[in-house]
Amino acid sequence: MSGLRVFRLGRLESAQLAAGALVALALSACGGGGGSDAAAVVATTPTATVPATTTPATTTPASSTSTSSVFCNYNASVLNPTLNITGTVNINCSGTQRVMTANGIPDHAIGTFPNAGNPNTVTVQAVTFTATLAPTAPTARATATNAMTVGYANNGIKFDPGTAESYRNAGVWRIEALNQTYFAFGVDSSNAHVQPGGAYHYHGVPTGYVARLNKGTALTLVGFATDGFPIYARYGYDTATSATSSVRLMRPSYRMKATPDAGRPATTEVPMGTFTQDYEYVANLGDLDECNGRTGVTPEFPAGIYHYYITDGYPYIQRCVKGG
Repeated sequence: MSGLRVFRLGRLESAQLAAGALVALALSACGGGGGSDAAAVVATTPTATVPATTTPATTTPASSTSTSSVFCNYNASVLNPTLNITGTVNINCSGTQRVMTANGIPDHAIGTFPNAGNPNTVTVQAVTFTATLAPTAPTARATATNAMTVGYANNGIKFDPGTAESYRNAGVWRIEALNQTYFAFGVDSSNAHVQPGGAYHYHGVPTGYVARLNKGTALTLVGFATDGFPIYARYGYDTATSATSSVRLMRPSYRMKATPDAGRPATTEVPMGTFTQDYEYVANLGDLDECNGRTGVTPEFPAGIYHYYITDGYPYIQRCVKGG
């Protein structure tokens, strides 16, 4: 993200120092998130129907080289049942661009913030996200975006998978937000938490938003990446080019390394899976490329398009983009 600011959170940092972890907190730069580990905060269950006014997005089939007919006329206003604040999002297309404006309040219940692992409060944001309507063909060379916003969900919440936290504040061994026990990020059941500036953001599958879309195991379009290509949650067609094939969970092509890298902190202190460097990409190990994407057909793009997936396993949300 541009304009990186590092925040030291006195209370939480002191607790970590006392425990000997010596980990720097820079949650404004992290893509905060959470998994199903013990530190996760269970989202509050709404006690009443959530009032909402929504203008459905245009979903006319689009070509494989344009996203111009999808989410080009979308307006929603939803009362967040946890915060009692109305979240708003508007998505419109003009010329060659899709432009989103939103206030950063999610349209689903969230966990309790502040909490023991995250001392920040969700506040209204001024969100503006612009992406091309005609993304170029995916390139062979991926553009890394670790610790940066890689895109936005269609409810106005950013996808920010990486973190700026590192072992002993050395900036070398980057700590993952999800599925590790070394450091608690205070994430909720939607794999999200809050930056010091009040921005709620996703590190993994946006469970609450996916549930709200209520598509079960169908391919579920949840947002768009910074390069303009669409992002789907979890499920894809068994055969990428066939919409009549079965639907199943997409498998990332990353795995945990069998042997720790040279110079890595001892696994007895910091278990494998804690650091970004603990994972490696193996071409064709799963369904997806190094950016957690592939080319194929989707309900919104029956002619086929390159698209990304948010997966249950690492890298969760992609750490790079492929648009040229």
